[in-house]
Amino acid sequence: MNQFDKKSEAWSALFSEPMSDLVKRYTASVFFDKRLAQADIAGSLAHAGMLAAQNIIGADDHAAIEKGLAQIAHEIESGAFEWKLDLEDVHLNIEARLTQLVGDAGKRLHTGRSRNDQVATDVRLWLRGEIDLIAGLLHALQKALVDLAEKNVDVVMPGFTHLQVAQPVSFGHHMLAYVEMFARDAERLADVRKRVNRLPLGAAALAGTSYPLDRERVARTLGMVDAAGQPQVCQNSLDAVSDRDFAIEFSAAAALAMVHISRLSEELVLWMSQSFGFIDIADRFCTGSSIMPQKKNPDVPELARGKTGRVVGHLMALITLMKGQPLAYNKDNQEDKEPLFDTVDTLKDTLRIFADMVGGITVKPEAMERAALKGYATATDLADYLVKKGLPFRDAHETVAHAVKAAMAQAVDLSELPLAVLQQFHPQIDNDVYAVLSLRGSLHARNTLGGTAPDQVRAQIARHRARLG
Repeated sequence: MNQFDKKSEAWSALFSEPMSDLVKRYTASVFFDKRLAQADIAGSLAHAGMLAAQNIIGADDHAAIEKGLAQIAHEIESGAFEWKLDLEDVHLNIEARLTQLVGDAGKRLHTGRSRNDQVATDVRLWLRGEIDLIAGLLHALQKALVDLAEKNVDVVMPGFTHLQVAQPVSFGHHMLAYVEMFARDAERLADVRKRVNRLPLGAAALAGTSYPLDRERVARTLGMVDAAGQPQVCQNSLDAVSDRDFAIEFSAAAALAMVHISRLSEELVLWMSQSFGFIDIADRFCTGSSIMPQKKNPDVPELARGKTGRVVGHLMALITLMKGQPLAYNKDNQEDKEPLFDTVDTLKDTLRIFADMVGGITVKPEAMERAALKGYATATDLADYLVKKGLPFRDAHETVAHAVKAAMAQAVDLSELPLAVLQQFHPQIDNDVYAVLSLRGSLHARNTLGGTAPDQVRAQIARHRARLG
């Protein structure tokens, strides 16, 4: 016991007065970083095992530490653990309880490490597990989109550029575009995981330690190994305790995944509106209006669109947090956790609900086909038809523009213009042009790799099913 009436800080012997309650509340992190508890215990168990193997602590101390940490893990899981603001953070709370349970053995656990390398290890261990969960959610969302695509391969919808009707596409093809996006998101996260899965522990405060630690043993114990099973250890002690690239990189990948969610959300909101009427979203994902009884609002995609800004904001916060920090650890880094935690929570919740919501989408093929017929979506097909008759594409483009203008004047589709009228624009146009001008003719004509022809879409669905299992 030192001169303070209430001894709590691990460093307080140096100080002549206790921390003020205001500063204590301002600097404490325990009420948000306690979610790192299981990672903290896992890291401590690995560290203790290594200390014992290196004869830095005795076997009795090691056994006591293991027993005490097991009890603490149970207390935390059951909700019986008492988190104390006075103890600042998750690490000191667990260490204080361990010392209470096992005495001096608990005090020896911190040999050869600092809270600086400890917290860096905890965050990495926690984030690694979250990445694995998110990978599963991305997998489920992709499968839901593939299922929706397979049911609607032959449904024709207008493809848009500039939100103007451009060319007919398969609705299944449109859904598979998002599968490609989320597949890339999964690839990015798998790549990020490799750099997350590196061990800072043993760097101590910033300069390493004089104790004969076996850091590679700890890395192997914690599963911080590469594909070949080789231990992955942060190689520079200064960098190990101050690096937050891994958190920024994860947040960037998460922000991009949310951008993809937001793009899909925007389309779902548009398609569900009466102006489009392309789809309906199951009632359980929508709300009504407090004043307009006819309303059915697509709240889930709207909210996901909004939450994307929140996740992008967290990425900016983390980048800004790091930009002015000299080496090595600074208290600023306490601010990395809340943005990171909220990013993980938001992405997981959004992916989970979207996989469910996609399964509850009802497609309205007639409305999609009517919309495709409104915008002269087969005009490019007529131009391609004329090119195959020997006309240079630029001339064909101009010729078709005149034909579209005539169709607009008569308020009819190109396919509804009589052959005699079409032949006024070019004499080589014949009866076979009507197969080209039909929506399905246009769809089937684009039968190249990556195209919207139903045969190509089915081939892509088979590829995704083989990939996703």
